[in-house]
Amino acid sequence: MSYHRNERAAQLPARLSRSWLLTNASDASLYGPASESEADSVILDIEDACPAEEKPAARQRVVEALNDGMKAWVRINDIHTEFWEDDLAALSEAKGLRGIVLAKTEHPDHVTRTAMMSRAGTPIIALIESAVGIVNAVDIARAPGTFRLAFGLGDYRKDTGVSNDAMALAYARSALVVASRVGELPGPIDGPANGVDETGLREACKVTASMGMTGKLTLQPGQTEGINSALAPSEEEIRWAREMLQKSKGGEVPKDGSYLPRLARARKVSELAQTYGMWGN
Repeated sequence: MSYHRNERAAQLPARLSRSWLLTNASDASLYGPASESEADSVILDIEDACPAEEKPAARQRVVEALNDGMKAWVRINDIHTEFWEDDLAALSEAKGLRGIVLAKTEHPDHVTRTAMMSRAGTPIIALIESAVGIVNAVDIARAPGTFRLAFGLGDYRKDTGVSNDAMALAYARSALVVASRVGELPGPIDGPANGVDETGLREACKVTASMGMTGKLTLQPGQTEGINSALAPSEEEIRWAREMLQKSKGGEVPKDGSYLPRLARARKVSELAQTYGMWGN
């Protein structure tokens, strides 16, 4: 089978990926549509999406697809399962592997051991899904091999008993943002917004962005465009950045104490807008 990746998404660095589409690895018919979707990054899921008895077959399908032209991340089973070592051994020979999403990361050595057993240079997203993981987030962010942090929102709620209210989850989200900054990583990836309509997705993405998170997981291809739009600079921000940069060239901006931070922000907005194809001429 031939796999055609969305060309825009294929050119986007994973550190700037906004929408992360989790795709059930048990169903190979989903691979093609996922690859062609508007998702900035695609994750083939051989963990939660696959019952235990289906994991070996799903793993084999993933390896075959990645050796047949598909490029994707793979969410593997956590380090305490019987599947973790077999997942890594199989993926070490997968040509199209972009990186690994490690389920239920709780300690820095979970990442380190995964990196040691993977092909050299394989980036690892540490999916943090428990109170222990949140408490250890800074050490996980600093662990060799960690590429980004992600929030396993559903399992975190099960572990702690907190509700889905934004305030109840604010501490965990903030902890991941601070840890990512300390570890000099890209912004963390927020958990999915399941069972919501377009309005609900916009509201969920507002929370994601307001907390300082720069990506979001999703199980629904139809959510990817909404996530991409919501987590990119707004038209208002782009207009402000353009004006700020133009004025700075002409020396029209007062050089007060806020000048350099505002100029840095304008340059960041400009960089992101250009990368996402939103800057124009």
